[in-house]
Amino acid sequence: MFYGAAEFSRDTDLAIFADPSNLVRLQRALSELQAEVIAVPPFSIDFLNRGHAIHFRCKSPDALGMRIDVMAQMRGVDDFSLLWERRTEIELDEPGQIPLLVAVMGIEDLVRAKKTQRDKDWPMVRRLVEAHYFGHRNEASAARIDFWLQELRTAEILIEIVRQYEAAIPQALAKRSLLQHAIEGNHVALAAALREEEDIERAADRAYWAPLRAELERLRHVR
Repeated sequence: MFYGAAEFSRDTDLAIFADPSNLVRLQRALSELQAEVIAVPPFSIDFLNRGHAIHFRCKSPDALGMRIDVMAQMRGVDDFSLLWERRTEIELDEPGQIPLLVAVMGIEDLVRAKKTQRDKDWPMVRRLVEAHYFGHRNEASAARIDFWLQELRTAEILIEIVRQYEAAIPQALAKRSLLQHAIEGNHVALAAALREEEDIERAADRAYWAPLRAELERLRHVR
């Protein structure tokens, strides 16, 4: 929503630094929300560091029923220290309230985190990158151009921008070979390559989660 690709928010995802003292502070905040763990695994630094998400449900009247998912490791995403360096800070200023500064994951990292096996995440990846492109194409830095060339998932737009930013193409092509189809203006081949790219990411995510899911099944059985 902050990045202009709104969807109905079913939960709040928190990417955290999994340090013992930081988890104490997090537990204090969760306690104020009367948040309780609603599934396996339990709230533990070991599970967080292995890539699990910890799921909470709030019982505080101010956040009744809100779900919070806490993660410390995500597939294809850098360590927290780098995420923090690349964060985006957005100020929420509502009448009669003290302005609140919210740190959200940088757009590049958010897009990487959304590349999962779930059907609902891929339209969101497309919308996030498109919204960024249309919102910043009049301020096209080298970093932004590279981001668009690496992450845009709409064939028509990719064909459009390879013609605009020819100087950036050799470096981008070395990292994303399907851009050759965009250079050639081959819409059919490009769309097929984008689907194949998505399938590869989905398969990688399934492989990443397979041992974690097996561990969750064992935990459910024990419980």
